[in-house]
Amino acid sequence: MTQVACLEVSPFAENTYVVYDSTGEAALVDPGCYTSAECDWLVRTVEQLQVRPKRMLLTHAHLDHVFGVAFVYRRWGLLPECHRNELPLLKRYPDICVFYGLPRPEPAPLPTRFLQEGETITFGQTQLEVRFTPGHSPGGLSFYCPEAGFVLAGDTLFYESIGRTDLPGGHFETLLESIRKQLFTLPDETKVYSGHGPATTIRHEREHNPFLRLPP
Repeated sequence: MTQVACLEVSPFAENTYVVYDSTGEAALVDPGCYTSAECDWLVRTVEQLQVRPKRMLLTHAHLDHVFGVAFVYRRWGLLPECHRNELPLLKRYPDICVFYGLPRPEPAPLPTRFLQEGETITFGQTQLEVRFTPGHSPGGLSFYCPEAGFVLAGDTLFYESIGRTDLPGGHFETLLESIRKQLFTLPDETKVYSGHGPATTIRHEREHNPFLRLPP
């Protein structure tokens, strides 16, 4: 059975995920580790779980979700995998940090392959379906695991909320359409692991999310 471990990191309280199964293989999703202590925490988590990171997956490339990309590359030799539309954000990552008043970081390593809607990500015995969920960012992705009944939704869908759409490349109506067509079509009991905040379920958000109770 595929399992998920969550680390809340950085000044943005971002959720970094370690997704793993009984084979010991794992994927690191949205590594947002900002400080050296947070990077050490990620290493300790990997060691305590006794897993081997094989993939680095990005739901999107906003700075708080990629703070740890360079560290993961140095530590485990993994390059990020994301949608092609996120490449400009990843390339501008150091400048965006400076814009937010943060020290200029080292550039993030860039992907050599891109994830596409409809493909299946595999590691160990785990299979994650790639769902295209733009709106918060131009190339937003969600990763759905049918076997374990969860979806990693990034900043697309939160507990009784949705991702912001006022950043460059964001679009409110596109985000709502992504949720309705790509997430609300999942089984009600599907657990939703978001980029920030607590986990939720598809059923709860369909019934209680104020943004999604509006007519399409």
